[in-house]
Amino acid sequence: MNDIALEAGLAPAWTPDRVEALYALPFGDLMFRAQSVHRAHFDPNAVQLSTLLSVKTGGCSEDCGYCSQSARYDTGLERERLLDVAEVVQSARAAKASGATRFCMGAAWRGPKDRDLDAVAEMVREVKALGLETCVTLGMLKAGQAERLKAAGLDYYNHNLDTGSEFYGQVITTHGHADRLDTLAQVRQAGIHVCCGGIIGMGETRRVRAQLIAELASLDPQPESVPINMLVKVPGTPLAAQCGQDADLDPLEFVRTIAVARITMPRSHVRLSAGRRELGEAVQALCFLAGANSIFYGERLLTTGNPEADADRRLFEKLGLRPEPVQEGGRRCAGHG
Repeated sequence: MNDIALEAGLAPAWTPDRVEALYALPFGDLMFRAQSVHRAHFDPNAVQLSTLLSVKTGGCSEDCGYCSQSARYDTGLERERLLDVAEVVQSARAAKASGATRFCMGAAWRGPKDRDLDAVAEMVREVKALGLETCVTLGMLKAGQAERLKAAGLDYYNHNLDTGSEFYGQVITTHGHADRLDTLAQVRQAGIHVCCGGIIGMGETRRVRAQLIAELASLDPQPESVPINMLVKVPGTPLAAQCGQDADLDPLEFVRTIAVARITMPRSHVRLSAGRRELGEAVQALCFLAGANSIFYGERLLTTGNPEADADRRLFEKLGLRPEPVQEGGRRCAGHG
């Protein structure tokens, strides 16, 4: 039924059962299907490069069990002020010079206050003026805030579902899964592109991973960007204690997740995000083969480590990959390769 729908140009209804069936395919069959879908919609040898900057670090009131920036956990991270616009622009210029085409700004808030949003909107305007795509992740939005960000020129808003709805309460208790969906709806209504993915390796079952992918694929329209994160076990966070070394996710299960995301969201950019450094080159290569076509590029992701730009360039050379270009006006080049 899914194949027939795809051939007719229709989006299939991806239920957790159907997604779990994809996970269960023989690895070679799954990779072939994912690569075929990827080639139908993208240049298979081009990768979009994004750089992420923490513009306000630490002190968040939420209890996300993976997060080093929660004020509830002792992770050794100091609370910092919101960066000045000039500091952000300097970082954005450096990111562009290194090859990034999108600049993402993250703030550790439950949600932005209106006075904070004024400063972030100015950051968006200044970064946009450099010719970069702009993205922010600021937590949950209140009525009217998405429209203000759109007016400043924001291209993307990141707000991950994190995990499947049935597992959500085991990771976060200070807000619910529905709160995430509400912010995503506001972003869509304001005409901003959606960046929305999740984290795997938090002790969830494959069924929960299938539920997460099904929920992402069921967003209408589907997210333009889908970051897939491997849990980074930050000392001091609850999930670092709960998910010890004996609970590490099999790397091939991560590759399967990338492939399943590509099949179910064929026109989305699927991004390798947190945990990429821990995967190593061979697993990253399999992820690109499975349909990943975006990475966070630079030495840090908010507060966790990331492969250095030189290491990424060397890996791209080995694999014959190249940065995805942006056409004039910011419209992304698409090709079938």
